[in-house]
Amino acid sequence: MRTFRDRVRHALLFEAVALAIFIPGSAALFDQPVDHMGVIGIASATIATVWNFVFNMGFDRAMLRLRGSVEKTMAIRVVHTLLFEAGLVAMLVPLIAIYLGIGLWAALLMDIAIVTFYLVYGFLFNLAYDRVFPIATAVPNRA
Repeated sequence: MRTFRDRVRHALLFEAVALAIFIPGSAALFDQPVDHMGVIGIASATIATVWNFVFNMGFDRAMLRLRGSVEKTMAIRVVHTLLFEAGLVAMLVPLIAIYLGIGLWAALLMDIAIVTFYLVYGFLFNLAYDRVFPIATAVPNRA
């Protein structure tokens, strides 16, 4: 397993590299000023992080109350993911629309593009991270 220090490094690198790609890339893609997309990127990442913490705690408590367990089946994982994303969209789309002065439809399309970027980026980042920072395996003590 990864250490606490490694997990902190992973989280910080993940966000730093993502924002370094997202901010200029989204500014060009959406024809928006870099500083505006910087605000959108940092605010979205912050809101997603806080929402992830709050949502997962609430979801687990609800599961414990309703099912007596926090064990998730595949169907529950799908529902969990859909509810998480729906909540995030409900929070981010209006904020993006207001901040950029665009309509809700345009903000929704932008949010879908952002989610798509993070899905692909997260997959590729984690592949690269595992190669650059492999998990140390225990070596048997041969005396």
